[in-house]
Amino acid sequence: MELNYKKYGEQGPYLIILHGLLGSLDNWQSIAQILSEHFQVYSIDQRNHGRSPHSSEINYQILAEDLEQFILKHQLENVVLIGHSMGGKVAMHYALNFPDKLSKLIVVDIAPKTYEGGHENILELMTNFDLKSVNSRQEIETHFVERLRSKALVQFVTKNIGRKSDNSFYWKCNLEAIVNNYEQLMKFPASKKQFLGSTYFIKGLLSDYIQESDSFFIKKYFPSAKVFEIKNASHWVHSENTADFVNTLKYILQENG
Repeated sequence: MELNYKKYGEQGPYLIILHGLLGSLDNWQSIAQILSEHFQVYSIDQRNHGRSPHSSEINYQILAEDLEQFILKHQLENVVLIGHSMGGKVAMHYALNFPDKLSKLIVVDIAPKTYEGGHENILELMTNFDLKSVNSRQEIETHFVERLRSKALVQFVTKNIGRKSDNSFYWKCNLEAIVNNYEQLMKFPASKKQFLGSTYFIKGLLSDYIQESDSFFIKKYFPSAKVFEIKNASHWVHSENTADFVNTLKYILQENG
């Protein structure tokens, strides 16, 4: 699996960023550029997302193995690993199984547990929308604005739309595979392992993805974990309050241990 990626920065420790479900490395471009002042940042499109290859298979074991192959190929070591949402679950599963490769683990607004869902409406809208029936991005945005009622969410969804040389539109993500494996992606693989390295959870104060009761699961797998809250932000912490999110990241990255 030859994952698509962008590298920012030429000096400093290695840092990898993993996006969330239906996201891509483009969602993290501004953060990657900021971090590249002191790190060599690799922002990755995970399989079935962005410009990475498609596969009928997608689960956390496979995504973690993709990441391991990427790290081996690029000869990275002592990596700071940042993962948001689905990417956070990949990062956690990777840390539990390949702990020697990491210097720090940073998980953004997700817990190591099973979620009931929440993306079904979006996935249904995407699946039932005939991209061949439209001629412009304006038509596409109008269609989704009328149904999702959120400009930010519409922008997030439509980032998955590309245009072919004949000007027709297509889904860049492997929508079929994501839908077929969605229930699996809502889970977190049970493990008897622990990651004893430096671990940080960053949650949006307005988000319900990490509950107070989740501290049991967090400490079970990551006994040294520290939790930071970002005000005025829900699940998309990095885009809803970028300034505070970046300041928190800088504090974590400078902390020893």
